[in-house]
Amino acid sequence: MTEIVTSQTPPILHGPSEKEKKYDRQLRLWAASGQAALESANLLLVNSGAGTVGVETLKNLVLPGIGKFTIVDDAVVNEADLGVNFFLDDSCLGQLRSECCTKLLQELNPEVQGDWFPKERGTLDIRDILESSPTFTLIMYTHPIAKESLSIIESYASQHKTPVISIHSAGFYSYFRISLPGTFPIVDTHPEVDKTTDLRLLNPWPELVEFAQSMTKDIDALDELEHGHLPYVVILLYYLEEWRQSHNGQNPISYNDKTAFSKFVLSKARTNNPEGGEENFQEAAVAINKNVKAPELEPGVQELFNHQISDEIELQSSFWVIAKAIEAFYRKHGCLPLPGSLPDMKAQSSVYVKLQSIYKEKARRDAQEVLETARVITGGKGIDPAEVDLFCKNARFVKLINATSTSEDLDAIYEAESANDEAAEAMKVETEGAFTLPMSNFFIYLALVATGHNPASTADEIISWITNALRKAAGNERALQAAQEVARAGGGELHNISALTGGMVAQEMIKIITKQYIPIENTCIFDGISSRCQVLRL
Repeated sequence: MTEIVTSQTPPILHGPSEKEKKYDRQLRLWAASGQAALESANLLLVNSGAGTVGVETLKNLVLPGIGKFTIVDDAVVNEADLGVNFFLDDSCLGQLRSECCTKLLQELNPEVQGDWFPKERGTLDIRDILESSPTFTLIMYTHPIAKESLSIIESYASQHKTPVISIHSAGFYSYFRISLPGTFPIVDTHPEVDKTTDLRLLNPWPELVEFAQSMTKDIDALDELEHGHLPYVVILLYYLEEWRQSHNGQNPISYNDKTAFSKFVLSKARTNNPEGGEENFQEAAVAINKNVKAPELEPGVQELFNHQISDEIELQSSFWVIAKAIEAFYRKHGCLPLPGSLPDMKAQSSVYVKLQSIYKEKARRDAQEVLETARVITGGKGIDPAEVDLFCKNARFVKLINATSTSEDLDAIYEAESANDEAAEAMKVETEGAFTLPMSNFFIYLALVATGHNPASTADEIISWITNALRKAAGNERALQAAQEVARAGGGELHNISALTGGMVAQEMIKIITKQYIPIENTCIFDGISSRCQVLRL
């Protein structure tokens, strides 16, 4: 009797763990895999100047649970620091800023490890810190920074293929610049859900065709319930075949044909039901525009296939092994692997589940074929099936960052940005100020770069630097305005501007660490006066 009772006792239900409760919202954003990547990351901040923006960036990484961070900063806390840095208080006066900020940051999340250098005043050696510490996942530094220190960081990053982010905040302006180690692939880009649907209506596989035919074998004889609950995938497959028979085997690809096909499908809906129509046929008509189309490669996928592997690290990467297998699949079948997801639609539950299983099974077979192909490619023997599954589901939206070289031609950038500013001024005059285009932030970037090693530069010195780097900028009003604001700031940071900038930098760092979503390419410039960001590839 005891054995029977035991067998009938339902399993104990375990609720979310304390950790899952703590990180609930972010787990919804980047899932357990992203959280694991975050918790295994080791970050380095080389802090200088007012030092606020770097610490604010770390704050937004400590809260979601970064694994470990190290602050390198030999400044001693003074009265000025207390007015701009939230992570300092009166008790910190006269102490190392790196130590005080580290300890106060850790109070936000005790699970995060923190360290600081130097341990004693006057003993800072960045080269020794980099060489004696475990490999850093990502390095960031703030301006102004000594040329020697910058050279050491860049050399380390080049050797270890480490992403580097430089951050500069002064007055109402700021920018950050991301330097990634060569081509940086993102598989899980999180595209909009409605863009990921691939119903394969113009290229159905045998199981899908058989299922659709079984449901529409005698479509006119179906009762009201069955007819009103045909999944729109089945409806479209059935009437596409009818369309082709009366249009010389052609699919309704053009706009006019799609419009005509939509009317044709709607005309087949029954109107003698209580609702006056059938919702499933209306869903079918709406789905035509997005789902009845010839297969084509997204630009990102074409870029992936065209990419030439440039170094040994890329050659050994599992990403590129799978990419080769995906390309082989495409060349063979004329389409990418099926993602396998099925959107919601009006249908009987049992029918929908059956249809869903057909799509999922096809996706599994496609992923298995890609896996088998990958494992015979050099370096692919130990490829993880889960990595292949993720790649196959997201193949249409894979993104390569830094796949093309950035422009170093400041003259070309100046011409483009000046043209934008001229258009903005013309629009302002034409509309009497009722509507204006935003002005370029390019000159803010130049003004901040001009003070990278000397925050106390005057406006004239900043303008002189800009015109030496870019002679065409002489007399540019926007450049003059930017130079005056940066000179007025004198290297000082406003806490609200640095806090906002730190939030933006942390967001991009999380994308890089988790390899999810799409980080910005190159440089983001913020104008706190007009509250406007601009991303430029410089």
